[in-house]
Amino acid sequence: MLYAIIGLFAIAAIIGILILKNWLTSAETGRETVYAHGIFAALELVLLIVAALQAGNNKLMTSVILFVIAAIGGFYMFIRDLKGKFSPTAVAIIHALLAVAGFLFLVFYVI
Repeated sequence: MLYAIIGLFAIAAIIGILILKNWLTSAETGRETVYAHGIFAALELVLLIVAALQAGNNKLMTSVILFVIAAIGGFYMFIRDLKGKFSPTAVAIIHALLAVAGFLFLVFYVI
């Protein structure tokens, strides 16, 4: 199950990189891209929480915590976008860095 979670997070990460690139270059990102990123990330986060609760491992819980904080940042940016407001670039970068850190904790736990 953890390998599937890693694969799904990798898909969300690729979509997220596309969104961040567009954000930093002021290019337009389609709503479907943003929604796909959020849906993949949320689904994987729920699966990871279930796996972490079953395993009871602190390293896995560290990954969950990092992803939850990243998700809060992502949700904040999404809500601001719905209101037609731009989020600070720092929030987007911190969101991405937290997600990468969570992903690395997950990968290192599995290997």
